[in-house]
Amino acid sequence: MYIILKPKIFYHTKEIAKVITIIITGFLLILAMIFIKYKPVYEVTVAGEKLGYIKNLNEFQNLLQNEIINQEGANIANVSLTDEPTYELKLLTRTNDSNEAEIIEQLKTNHTMITYQYYEVALNNATTAYVDTLEEAEELVNEIKTEFEGDDLELNLQINEHLTENKAEIHTDSLEVAETTVQTAAQEIKEESEALAIINDVKLSVLPVTGRITSRYGESSSLRRSTHTGLDIACTTGTDIKVVANGTVTFSQYNGSYGKLVKVDHGNGVETWYGHCSKLYAEVGDEVEAGDVIAAVGSTGNSTGPHLHFEIRINGITVNPQNYVY
Repeated sequence: MYIILKPKIFYHTKEIAKVITIIITGFLLILAMIFIKYKPVYEVTVAGEKLGYIKNLNEFQNLLQNEIINQEGANIANVSLTDEPTYELKLLTRTNDSNEAEIIEQLKTNHTMITYQYYEVALNNATTAYVDTLEEAEELVNEIKTEFEGDDLELNLQINEHLTENKAEIHTDSLEVAETTVQTAAQEIKEESEALAIINDVKLSVLPVTGRITSRYGESSSLRRSTHTGLDIACTTGTDIKVVANGTVTFSQYNGSYGKLVKVDHGNGVETWYGHCSKLYAEVGDEVEAGDVIAAVGSTGNSTGPHLHFEIRINGITVNPQNYVY
């Protein structure tokens, strides 16, 4: 019985093997035809929008990381995708090309959020300058602290980080420009701290002369018809007379009871007068700075001895100089 069945089993086995071979061969032929006509790609979709096709998923994800997420540029703090891409394996006819570069550009333009950072340097709680990097801000602050460390000033320098998604908001200066801006602001604080007084934003920084006050504002005297309009400070003839604040010389000549007189306009309605001079050094039109010598003490005009008659006028009206100096 076994001998009879053996040829039959062998025959049927061969037939089955032939059929299987035919099926496999046909399947391989079909696959070959498919791969001749089509190629496997990944379809990229973002937020429901089909952007195109890529050949290699790993290579594309590396490209996305390098071109978008890790991109570098001025003020860039962070880069992220607003919508994550999804990938689906597809068969694409070989006549159609993948478009990795175009997909990357679309992701950059429409699906990327960039956060920018810049730094504010504030002096005494007032914004003074903006720079691009923390390193620049720290260098700027250290430079200013070093420059003014011996001046005993109240300089509160702060660095504040600002973040924005709108690059157009960023208006920063170069380190050199920012340093000049902060230096100017710090210098103004220094000048104000050193000022004797400030009248209508005009800083009186220097005493005109040093001496003994012999006649005060508002006093009456047989030497004058009205009360005293200034302050008399006695000192030797020839003593330098210094202008008390920056300004422009508007008068420099003999003027009746004032004798030789210099008038200086400091702006904002503030004017100072220097009378009874022996010599006039400043001329009309001169731009003078606080401390400049503009005349010499004398006793010209209605005077009984060498002294400086010093007046302060605000909008043409005399005020008591001792409210501000001496």
